[in-house]
Amino acid sequence: MRVTIARRHFYFHRNEVEEAMNGVTPEPVTGVSVEIGGVSYPVMQVGAVLTRQDRRDFSSGEVQRAMAALGFPCRTSVE
Repeated sequence: MRVTIARRHFYFHRNEVEEAMNGVTPEPVTGVSVEIGGVSYPVMQVGAVLTRQDRRDFSSGEVQRAMAALGFPCRTSVE
């Protein structure tokens, strides 16, 4: 599936995202998170791993929309 993050186009498949995040230690979730392989990751961490871009280059909303389009559940942290 083609997604746009930080004005760049990326082609991701659900299994590629799962493979990329496999073995990555999740950072503490303080905002929006995405569940991948039964683990909740902050969307900004997922975006940085998948795109290899600096987190300042994209927004959490862009990654959240992309992950939701791929069928991953996204949640907002309640503090």
